[in-house]
Amino acid sequence: MRYPALLEVAALLLAAACTALGGCSDRNQSAGAPPNAAPVQVGVITLHAQEVPFVDTVPGRTVASAVAEIRPQVSGIIQKRVFQEGSEVKAGDVLYQIDDRPYRAALDAAKANVQRAQAAVANAETEFQRLDELGRRHVVSTQQVDAARATLLQAKADLAAGNANVETAQINLDNTRVTAPIAGSIGTSLVTEGALVGANQTGALTTIRQIDPMFVDLTASSASLLRVRRMIAEGALKQERIAPNVRLTLEDGSEYPETGTIEAVEANVSETTGTFTVRAHIANPRGLLLPGMLVRASVEVGTGTKGFLIPQRAVSRNAKGQATAMFVDADGKAELRLLQTEQAYRNAWLVRENVKEGDRLIVDGLQKARGGQPVQPAEVKVDENGLTSDVEPAAAPSQ
Repeated sequence: MRYPALLEVAALLLAAACTALGGCSDRNQSAGAPPNAAPVQVGVITLHAQEVPFVDTVPGRTVASAVAEIRPQVSGIIQKRVFQEGSEVKAGDVLYQIDDRPYRAALDAAKANVQRAQAAVANAETEFQRLDELGRRHVVSTQQVDAARATLLQAKADLAAGNANVETAQINLDNTRVTAPIAGSIGTSLVTEGALVGANQTGALTTIRQIDPMFVDLTASSASLLRVRRMIAEGALKQERIAPNVRLTLEDGSEYPETGTIEAVEANVSETTGTFTVRAHIANPRGLLLPGMLVRASVEVGTGTKGFLIPQRAVSRNAKGQATAMFVDADGKAELRLLQTEQAYRNAWLVRENVKEGDRLIVDGLQKARGGQPVQPAEVKVDENGLTSDVEPAAAPSQ
């Protein structure tokens, strides 16, 4: 028949092609790397065991280190708003000017009362000295001398009260200039020029928030606290500093550049959530952090036992979700290994098993390398951002 004949011809042509190419390779061999394949260039790093900080990751929220709600201490009409909304102000800067005419008049009246009291004191003192001299000569009675003494003391008391009234009037006049009690970022004004404000009113005129430095309130579980204490007691964790370091990850996934420290720990666990609050202190010189932002904090509680840091760029996951990485074996071939990652530390995973001192880990060229394939390794460096660069060659010795 026609079709069997065509199949026979196709089989003969395929056999001839395989013979011309030196023989067809085994199908099982196509799944792996060819035995005579050229070595693939890869970038490697040499692993060394090191003591890695034990890092606990907890959620947190930023809090201003100081907050001042601005309220007037005297009543009057707002004549002028001096500050620019949303700007930075310094302690002592004038924010509002309240109509000061009634308070200037009150100060002038108080000063006039002081002058009147001073005149009364001078008159009473002269009268007392005159009667006291006459009393010594028994010209006037002792009762008249005592009355003159009492009049002098009363005049001095009136003078002291007058001076106090002057000071109070001066304070009220000064309070017509509403100033900033702290330095920080000022919000929007809740009153306008021409508004009537009252002394010690409940509503704030505006709010100043000090955001450098910034506080971060972290929420940690009591279970994690017990775990850390147990590790310290067993010697698996060493605390080298009193205030652990804190690094923040912002809402967009970026790393905050500054490093903070633990400020205080609340000595109370919530009965409903089983958590307690830890307050961290962190610098905010560029104003990247604003009050109320949600962050994730990595707290370096202490230093654990030695392990190996495997850059995250070199770790992938298989179909079962297991972590894998490619190494260079003793024969110069790529070797795929299963890893047990314990925790993330910056841009790396902490691994303690199935890795030994001096192992060469492939971090560049992973797309080309296959298990069992010969490779040509070249030492590279991995920076804090997970980027690789060539290792600079050592300088030649001087002749």
